Amino acid sequence: MSDSTLQTVDRALIVLEALAEKPMTAVQIQNQLGLNKSTIHRLLMTLLSRGFVERNNTSGVYTIGLKLVEISSIRLNNIELKTEASPYLRKLTETLKQPSQLATYDNGEAIYIEKINNVHYMRMYSQIGRRIPVHCSAVGKALVMDKSDEEILNILNLIPMKAYTHKTLMTKEAVLEEIKIARQKGFAIDNEEHEKGIFCIAVPIYDYRGQIIAAISTAGENNTFLTDDKSEIVNQIKFTANKISHRMGFVNSII
Repeated sequence: MSDSTLQTVDRALIVLEALAEKPMTAVQIQNQLGLNKSTIHRLLMTLLSRGFVERNNTSGVYTIGLKLVEISSIRLNNIELKTEASPYLRKLTETLKQPSQLATYDNGEAIYIEKINNVHYMRMYSQIGRRIPVHCSAVGKALVMDKSDEEILNILNLIPMKAYTHKTLMTKEAVLEEIKIARQKGFAIDNEEHEKGIFCIAVPIYDYRGQIIAAISTAGENNTFLTDDKSEIVNQIKFTANKISHRMGFVNSII
């Protein structure tokens, strides 16, 4: 990145910081920051087009845009989500003696934002910050359970249907059928679809709006949940997900 690009980014951030303190016109921003008119105009037009600032067409006053609020809200929600979920994930890990994870959705992938390991650490892909495609992960399928079939197919069109093991689902129709089953059962599975020898189960987390905002999962070499919908693993992860959903304001959670 060139020095001029860095300077432009820096100036854009300065404009946002100034508008965070109070709404201003372009002339007021120019006077306060000591930048020339053309520079201020370019910065404001770019920020305006991306939704980071908004302009009152009558008064010409600029304010912080909803895009910045949206980004901030996502960050704050993730912080709150991790804070609320972590104690329950620790308890789940202690009970099942296998790791538990918390993931959120982003553009066709699940992103792990928390992981609690058991004493006998199992080497797994699910490191915090790592991404995993929807089509081959329990958390990915759980995260889109509340979306329509059409929305899910659109998501699957965005991602390559890569084979990670011989059990990876390789058609959009097969993935959609699994998600339909997951809706009925209340949990999604990964039957060695991403890592050989690793079985996962995931349950969605709902917020006060009744929308899925995250999913928790556990993984191990125990695959009893594949044939027993009321196994200890299934019961414990459902119970844990309900507790976390309740903490996030979901009124229909069963605790």
